[in-house]
Amino acid sequence: MTTTETPDMLHRILDYSSRSDPYPLYAELRRTPVARQDDGSYVISTYRELADILHNPHLSSDVRNLSHPMPSAEAGGTPSFINMDPPDHDRLRRMAMRHFGPPHTPGLVTGLEPDLTATVGGLLDDCAGKEQIDIVDDLAYPFPVSVICHLLGVPREDEPRFRVWVNDLINSIDYDPRTDPKQKLDDGVQARRDLREYLGGLVEQRHGRPGDDLLARLANDDGPDGRMTDEEIISTANLLLIAGHETTVNLIANGMLTLLRHPQILERLRGEPDLVVPLVEELLRYEPPVHIIPWRAAYSDVTVADTVIPQGSQVMLMLASGSRDPDRFHDPDRFDPDRSDNQHLGFGSGIHLCFGGPLARREAQIALTELVRRLDRPSLVA
Repeated sequence: MTTTETPDMLHRILDYSSRSDPYPLYAELRRTPVARQDDGSYVISTYRELADILHNPHLSSDVRNLSHPMPSAEAGGTPSFINMDPPDHDRLRRMAMRHFGPPHTPGLVTGLEPDLTATVGGLLDDCAGKEQIDIVDDLAYPFPVSVICHLLGVPREDEPRFRVWVNDLINSIDYDPRTDPKQKLDDGVQARRDLREYLGGLVEQRHGRPGDDLLARLANDDGPDGRMTDEEIISTANLLLIAGHETTVNLIANGMLTLLRHPQILERLRGEPDLVVPLVEELLRYEPPVHIIPWRAAYSDVTVADTVIPQGSQVMLMLASGSRDPDRFHDPDRFDPDRSDNQHLGFGSGIHLCFGGPLARREAQIALTELVRRLDRPSLVA
């Protein structure tokens, strides 16, 4: 395999008009598993190469290791652990996980299930009698936002404030200096500052006041690794607040869209509620909430598919392309909840495997089960 330059293909994939169905473009991209771009970055698109590189210690998640610096995702603050490498990544992730899952809080997700079901039920009760509903506005957005606010200890009534910040932040990730106004990037930087300042105020309130929410636990807990600094708590809360709802909104909305496009499977789920577990796994492969990890940095020269990626190069990981790779998945463009050996890349892999994956899975399972159970002859309007 040799590296070729395919800049037009990447731009077509990133173009907003392609987002409803980028998969034919991914198929073209996979013809060159490692594709060098005009700006010197590299795009990896095939399952085998993605799975290998996600476990390769020569690839860094710290943007400071790029040869050509990019606008900081942290607006000058302490990076979140998703943008760190070991050992700092491992320490902070371990400290956060003490309060978010096994082995220290093994019952977190299962203990939330009654509240999750009640929250979905209440949102659907509010839709009773309507002939049309908006899946995003009426369920897929308010449900995971309520959950992550409860877990973190963020007041739910503050959602209108941080929704603006999160939207500006997410939009700035798409920033293309060739086509976008600089204001798009500036708005994202300011949103990061505003969100960090807001979360900093909440952390300050928690000191000396132990409680059950994650902010209180992090602010008052001395575990084997010590206690996080306030800046580390803020960066961790920032990550969990955004990732804790943004991707789950996508998973639930994409999931319902997929079911409406596959009415036979929707009807089957209505009669077989247990089908929802493998169905959500197939959704994570077939229509995942995150398509691209836009930057990794090569610590040193690294060889992928016989292509040498030079030290300092930006590497883009096309996860959604890998999960549709026909060399790994039989008939990959078919939605099949009975698919076996479904080792998708929907939550990534390696040391950065999605921190909140178990919660996101359960939220999607409950939301889709209740939607299918309670909707009367649903059809796709738009």
